[in-house]
Amino acid sequence: MQLIPFLSEERLEVYKVVVGPIDNNVYVIRCSDTGDSILIDAANEHEKLLEISSELKVMTIVETHGHWDHIGAVEQLRNAGYSVGVSQDDAKMLPSYDYLIGDDAEFAVGKLRIRAIKTPGHTPGSVCFSIAGHNILFSGDTLFPGGPGATHFEGGDFPTIINSIETRLFSRFPGQTIVLPGHGIPTTIGQESPKLQEWIARGW
Repeated sequence: MQLIPFLSEERLEVYKVVVGPIDNNVYVIRCSDTGDSILIDAANEHEKLLEISSELKVMTIVETHGHWDHIGAVEQLRNAGYSVGVSQDDAKMLPSYDYLIGDDAEFAVGKLRIRAIKTPGHTPGSVCFSIAGHNILFSGDTLFPGGPGATHFEGGDFPTIINSIETRLFSRFPGQTIVLPGHGIPTTIGQESPKLQEWIARGW
């Protein structure tokens, strides 16, 4: 498989593959200095993800949340020797996992530092990930172009996701921050933050 970075900056490469019946975005963050990588969301199509993980030297897998469409390849990747992390509040949604991801947990990926940001609302344990020194945010199903992720599923809560987006994303990240969601196309903090009151008013 010929892999071409979806996005690249100094010391950083981001790879993206779309998998599964509802087009989940799976991302691999790679340190170009060392070749080490981390994979976000073992969603589906495990054979494809295993090939990518081998080629890009994936060291571990982290889950943004526990919904079925984001965890479909977890067991197969764990069986192949990859460790999987998830937040405590969503851990029971996974068939199995190896470690828990706390709020503000940091992961060393070569010379990169990946930080977890707890953003409940889509699920109780939803987590976003940022990269120190880079204006990039992996938002899972918390933030999309045009609004927050759905909150009508079990464990979802609209006021909670609005609070997460406002206090943990919009207030922390500059407008030029690229937002890479769990489905669909990228956006930026600057494109989305002016719409917050509109989302609150419409209720979704």
